[in-house]
Amino acid sequence: MEILTSVKSMENLNTIVPFQFNPDRDREKMQIALQGKAACRIVTQPGATVVEFYAAEELKKMLQQITGANFDVGQSSDDNLESVIVIGPGPLAQSFFPEIRLETFGEEQLTMRIRGGRLLLAGGRPRGTLYAVYRFLQEACGVRWWAPWATHVPQDANLAIDSLQIEETPAFESRNVYWFSAFDRDWAVRNGLNAVAPKNVRLREEHGGCITYAAGEKGFHHTFFELVPPEEYFEKHPEWFSLINGQRRHPEGGKHRSQLCTTNPELRDFLIRRLREWLKESPGASSVSISQDDTFADWGGACQCPACKAIDDREGSFSGSIIALLNHIAERLGPEFPGIGFDTLAYRYTRQAPRTLKPLPNVIVRLCSIECNVAAPLDDSSNRAFAQDIKDWSRICDRLYVWDYTTNFIHYLLPHPNWFSLGPNMRFFHQHNVRGIFAQGAFQSCGAEMAELRAWMLARLMWNPYQDELKLIDEFLCGYYGRAADVIRQYLDLLRDATKGFYMNCYAGLEGPYLKFETLNRAEHLWQAAEDVVKNDPDLLWRVRQGHLPVLYAFLIKWAVLQAECLSAGATWPLPHSRQEVADAWLATATGSGPQGWSPMMNIREGEPTKPQDFVVNFGADFLDPVPFSADQHARESVAMK
Repeated sequence: MEILTSVKSMENLNTIVPFQFNPDRDREKMQIALQGKAACRIVTQPGATVVEFYAAEELKKMLQQITGANFDVGQSSDDNLESVIVIGPGPLAQSFFPEIRLETFGEEQLTMRIRGGRLLLAGGRPRGTLYAVYRFLQEACGVRWWAPWATHVPQDANLAIDSLQIEETPAFESRNVYWFSAFDRDWAVRNGLNAVAPKNVRLREEHGGCITYAAGEKGFHHTFFELVPPEEYFEKHPEWFSLINGQRRHPEGGKHRSQLCTTNPELRDFLIRRLREWLKESPGASSVSISQDDTFADWGGACQCPACKAIDDREGSFSGSIIALLNHIAERLGPEFPGIGFDTLAYRYTRQAPRTLKPLPNVIVRLCSIECNVAAPLDDSSNRAFAQDIKDWSRICDRLYVWDYTTNFIHYLLPHPNWFSLGPNMRFFHQHNVRGIFAQGAFQSCGAEMAELRAWMLARLMWNPYQDELKLIDEFLCGYYGRAADVIRQYLDLLRDATKGFYMNCYAGLEGPYLKFETLNRAEHLWQAAEDVVKNDPDLLWRVRQGHLPVLYAFLIKWAVLQAECLSAGATWPLPHSRQEVADAWLATATGSGPQGWSPMMNIREGEPTKPQDFVVNFGADFLDPVPFSADQHARESVAMK
């Protein structure tokens, strides 16, 4: 297998640049195994870290699965060794590959090289060497970690690698796929993720740790009222809270529009003391969040006091007073906590960049795409306003992150045709100086629509956004669904085509054209065909049936409307005529047993948690559409999204 590709560093990663290959000079072959027996040793070096020892064991385990051979792992500094895989920086790496200055590598930069029957898998610390091992297993050996319960391990008793010369740095410094399946530690690190996850599943020391925020879960976002609880401080210091229409407003749990008065000198001093406490209590944190509280629709709550208003008016955006606050805090605490990123949100009413204020280099701005049309890429005319915002921020912000929304939060199970936008959007982010991605998805349980495809694609694109997303989709479908891949790809294409011209956001309701009977009828027949193709393979059949659930969900939730459309079209109903029968079968698949690493569906929406058992409880009436979710909450979440 010949691999001659190098990915440039993050600052220049706009293309994949091939090495200049000289067949006489560069063609090397490394025999890994021969006839099921190990043809080399795996060697760590003096001074190896916990992560590098773990990387060696991971390589050993996977090579044994690929070749059937038993590989020896040992530590050595003997530079007479031949036929070895050298793991990490150290004297052997320096002796065998003197031109590679590993001491200059960034913490996630990696290299893979073959010379003289020796293979080097190494990188910067803490994670570079571990990533080198996983990238080698993926790109040179063909291993794929599709999902925590689905891994592809090729079988090759005579594994050999030709002409391996790769140096890579991941495109984004912070990579977070916030989908439930991505919370599996092994899956996450093997697919190159490095950022915050729920506390109980964060990457461990042997994984190189992960990017975390001070104060844990409560300190990740919407922290104004975590830092300054209104129930504790409003009565004593009403001047610390927003002045709106001449009155200081207590938020009362979101009842009133209110934030903080970010220019108040006493409040600023208090915030600095609180943030110092948070940071001292979280010695491993790399960031701390000072960000506006969450709001619905166009609810902002920005302070209108003369000082705050003067900044916002001058800057032409409510982000002005926020950035002024962040700069003040970062300037005061930065010298005391070097390396810490002081993080805030550009979210809804603060989305537009300020005219003149430039965030300090240690300030992170997370721009939120919540209003975007996710069915179209960001360079589409429907997303012109957000595209302009990201361009404006990219010109002034050294550490611009994006909070991207990649699911339908009121219907995790509803078909949501945003798959083909993921690649173009990730490239758009990178081309506009974005350095971190938080891709929020269905994070509360397994079973969401095309969850495994999105999680895997997003992880791959966060590492290198200049991959062909169509090839990634096809690769995943073939690897995960087997012989059903072609039919399922037809389904994806069908829904994409039905969505063209429709503004689909991350709170999409039931009105989309892709949810009309004509489209769903064809979709249902495709999924039935997919099940038939793999009916003799229990593992693949289980995966296809899980993938089929969203179309059945659409039929269940729109039963009467779809039956009327079917009757009007003179078409044949594609399902049993008993809604209860369909609901019972749907529930059995959603909550039944599955492979190791998977857990049954627990929740079908974000807002008011809804178990699948509660969703189907009213479906005994075949011609009555129950309202499974609060209509007023749906309206509240959806307004101003378009």
